[in-house]
Amino acid sequence: MNNNIDKILEVKNLRTYFDVDEGLVKAVDGVNLTIEKGKTLGIIGESGCGKSVTSHSILRLIPSPPGKLIEGSQILYYPEDGDAINLAELDPKGDKMREIRGNEISMIFQEPMTSFGPQHTIGNQIMEAILIHNPDMSEEEARERTIGLLKQVGIPKAEKRVDSYPHEFSGGMRQRAMIAMALSCSPRLLIADEPTTALDVTIEAQILELLQELQREREMSIMIITHNLAVVSEIADKIAVMYLGRRVEFAKTERIVNNPLHPYTRGLWRSIPKLEGPLEKLEPIKGMVPNPINRPAGCAFAPRCEEKIAGVCDMGGAPPCIEVEPDHFVSCHKYA
Repeated sequence: MNNNIDKILEVKNLRTYFDVDEGLVKAVDGVNLTIEKGKTLGIIGESGCGKSVTSHSILRLIPSPPGKLIEGSQILYYPEDGDAINLAELDPKGDKMREIRGNEISMIFQEPMTSFGPQHTIGNQIMEAILIHNPDMSEEEARERTIGLLKQVGIPKAEKRVDSYPHEFSGGMRQRAMIAMALSCSPRLLIADEPTTALDVTIEAQILELLQELQREREMSIMIITHNLAVVSEIADKIAVMYLGRRVEFAKTERIVNNPLHPYTRGLWRSIPKLEGPLEKLEPIKGMVPNPINRPAGCAFAPRCEEKIAGVCDMGGAPPCIEVEPDHFVSCHKYA
């Protein structure tokens, strides 16, 4: 039996470092992730924990210098023919990697206003992406596909709005157009980096519903990166919790929500308001994320952890990853 039949992407021991004037920043330090066909993986954590660097590393978009992929593999699977390719071995600027970006893996970036150039129409920028990956297609065909994509993501009067400039779109409309561009070449995996940032709650709900609808229609996998636990608990099948460049907990969403095991994950849940039950005072996680250049000895979360074991959590190396219950992995000295 082929154990990789349901895998789209498998990230193993990913390490991406940045050599800056102040020292070496271990932005991603040994991350393991698996994304399955037609499923959604949520990656959560505070700002600076390495979520976005992980996604950029997968697509080989890390600027070098100062960044460098130090170690690890990113295996992209082709279940239909049993083939696979390690993205870490490809030239980031080579033809094969450019072919994979868009065709196989596409990305919605954090800020749609900066993702579109202000001097060109929305339609022309989506058409350009289509024509790069489909050189035999005519401009007329690319324009028709662009209009169809804009309609699919819910932009009204797409035949007219295709000639609008980015500044003529609202934030929610720009985000929908960004999704249209990301889907223009029918990728098997869509990476959504903070796709609802700066949007109000109503528009946020619409965007998330749209992503789920498109996923069902296209049998597409999604990796959604966010610091919003409410968002990820609604849309993700599995959740990976990251802290200071490392994965500290990984399990199915219902387990992360109902039975979080890592003290950091529990702290995240306690720090968000609940819509149901009695009104409770929020409990923010004490302290700040440590400077990644000067990591604490032992567990990186130890200086902020109310459950730390003195002389264990704050000494030695990082805690090992333990499978505490089936498919529920935690990196914490408590369970070692």
